[in-house]
Amino acid sequence: MSDGTPDKPTHGQLHRALGVRDIVLINIAAVLGVRWLSTAAQMGPASITLWLLAVLVFFIPCSLAVTELSSRQPGEGGLYLWTKSAFGEFHGFIAGWAYWVNNVFYFPSLLMFLAGAFLYIGGERWLPLGDSGFYNVMFALVLIWIVIGVNIIGVERAKWIAGMGAFAAIAVFVVLAITGTWTWVAHGSATQFTSASLLPDVSNFATLTFFATMTFAFSGMELAPAMAGEIKDPRRTIPRAIVISGLIIAFVYIVGTSLVMVAVPEGQVNVITGIPQAFATIGEQISLPWLGAVGALLLVISSTGGLGAWVTGVARIPYVIGIDRYLPSALGKTHPRFGTPHVSLITQGVVVSLIILAASAGGTIQEAYIILLDLSIILYFIPFLYMFAALPILRRRAQGDNEGVTLVPFGAVGPWLFGGLGFAATMLSVILAFIPPEGTSNPGLFIIKIAVSTTLFVAVGLGFYWRGRSRYTA
Repeated sequence: MSDGTPDKPTHGQLHRALGVRDIVLINIAAVLGVRWLSTAAQMGPASITLWLLAVLVFFIPCSLAVTELSSRQPGEGGLYLWTKSAFGEFHGFIAGWAYWVNNVFYFPSLLMFLAGAFLYIGGERWLPLGDSGFYNVMFALVLIWIVIGVNIIGVERAKWIAGMGAFAAIAVFVVLAITGTWTWVAHGSATQFTSASLLPDVSNFATLTFFATMTFAFSGMELAPAMAGEIKDPRRTIPRAIVISGLIIAFVYIVGTSLVMVAVPEGQVNVITGIPQAFATIGEQISLPWLGAVGALLLVISSTGGLGAWVTGVARIPYVIGIDRYLPSALGKTHPRFGTPHVSLITQGVVVSLIILAASAGGTIQEAYIILLDLSIILYFIPFLYMFAALPILRRRAQGDNEGVTLVPFGAVGPWLFGGLGFAATMLSVILAFIPPEGTSNPGLFIIKIAVSTTLFVAVGLGFYWRGRSRYTA
């Protein structure tokens, strides 16, 4: 252009292909992590109480906040859009950048988890492959590019990855419910449930840390609104889907954790293979030796569905920021045939692939990756702080103009009440992220690494932001 302003990217037309059922399945796939059942079961019966507390202080506030914000601002971009509207473009960029970067580092760890879980389908014959670096890398690379490829050819097809994952997660619960009840009647419960055992030890710092982990097992309801431009009637669809999926997710987490403890004694649940372990234990007791392999297969399918949901949703963040030109404008382009943000998806796939390869390189590079993965987790909390803070601000700014908006209950107090609860729960997790884990040799150095790594990731994003802003205003 003659004035030196870059051309706006040709982003084409997104396809509105997602209805209530699709968003319900995406929410379940994104939030309901089957692996959290075994993680929670490690705490014993007290985990049931902690699940209920997590529902009250985080899941309900988060669901209500997403419901109101998505109906008030139903455009593509979700968290990025809401934060930008409440606090300006700079803060919107920080929220979107932190959300995207954290997930890009999360995908390789999930893929490596899937590579290991997949081997349990074949039992003892396949497990030795877990020590093969070549197997783990190839499994991760092939799977991520299959998911990327399906996403490129249309959200109409990509939604079925999340759908299969959601059905697999529910199938895990159904099988646990049937077989767990069977073995309970025939052999009794492996874990004793008493009123005293249901009370968490609040004097133990580990309980607080565990509670923060369980709280964020409920995160993910904010993902689907990032695709609002591809949802049919998002103002009505998203709230309905949140209610339906939210009830299913909370029920499965609480009852499913109880069923795992029925099968496996407290303290003996494996955090990674807890579901196949529970299935195998039940299978031995009811003469179904193949049940462990079924559990592993369902775990792989459900986790792949979660991967698909997050890959689909997270790619919309750099796509929208690319349209706003704070990231390279090419990210804001849409495929002319399939109507998908293909450049953003491909970029995401390339970055994830490079991280996977770096993680497998061994030596210093691998150690650096592990450190970055551990230390970047705090970035995940930043967008939630923005989201909960935006809720009362945007309600007040609307000045009663709430037509078509699904409001948080309790009138003008509601946004402050639920936004405050969610903000406090999120801030607790931020504080806990700075506390060195037990056994850390140099706690001071750990805190410095957390602060420096967070600052570094934000600084890289700011470099893109100021570069894009200077070009936009030139």
